[in-house]
Amino acid sequence: MTEHLVAAIQYAAGTDVKTNLETVGRLVAKAVERGASLVVLPENLALMGYQESDKLQLAEDDGDGPIQDFLADLASTQGVWLVGGTIPIRSSPGKVRASCLVFDDSGARMGRYDKIHLFDVNVPGSKEQYRESATIDAGDALLVIDSPFGKLGVSVCYDLRFPELYRQLADAGVEILAVPAAFTAKTGAAHWELLLRARAVENLAYVVAAGQGGVHENGRETYGNSMVVDPWGTVVARLGTEAGVAVGEIDLASQRHYRDAFPVLAHRKLDSVRFR
Repeated sequence: MTEHLVAAIQYAAGTDVKTNLETVGRLVAKAVERGASLVVLPENLALMGYQESDKLQLAEDDGDGPIQDFLADLASTQGVWLVGGTIPIRSSPGKVRASCLVFDDSGARMGRYDKIHLFDVNVPGSKEQYRESATIDAGDALLVIDSPFGKLGVSVCYDLRFPELYRQLADAGVEILAVPAAFTAKTGAAHWELLLRARAVENLAYVVAAGQGGVHENGRETYGNSMVVDPWGTVVARLGTEAGVAVGEIDLASQRHYRDAFPVLAHRKLDSVRFR
């Protein structure tokens, strides 16, 4: 079978972990009811605190903790592959990794990706400032997993602005790109769809992008607009800023047709050219 339904989950996480996880469970169940067999959760799935350091109170050891157990149990109970947004996994003293854990439909962990590019920016045209590196250690390894739906690659939020990361995933044969995120309202309105569609087109890959969406208890506003994009850059499913589920079809046979007829990946030249 080359056709599958995939889903991106969206909500505005608050400061209560229990409530956030209950929302995740409800929305994943809804996605499964609609036929999804692969579900992607947003970045910071368990908490959007008042301070960046709030996440440190939730930090878990790798492979051991209540949020990890929740995600594994949810994948198993719902019989779905789950790309678990990001959760804080202990790293160096006073810091965590923003870790995306992938579970199969039995609840077995299939891989871990730690966000590589950290959001240390002053958002132009606003007073928003972010310094993720103050509490997060950057990852240093890519992840591509063999799944029943094709080769699945994982990236997180700010990674989306670095096409060289996705080229390396393409070199590893990736067919589906999962993108958990929490784009700001301002940067999202400017660049979110543009970047997602560009990553899909230039790599002839499906993109399943799950964002936080709405106004949070801490006053932050995230863009939402979670979506599924096909390899030709067509948005096949999309939300606004409301909590919900975006469900779209992926078809590997159709993807192979695009890659055979329009072999852009085979036409790359820059590995063999130099500046004069």
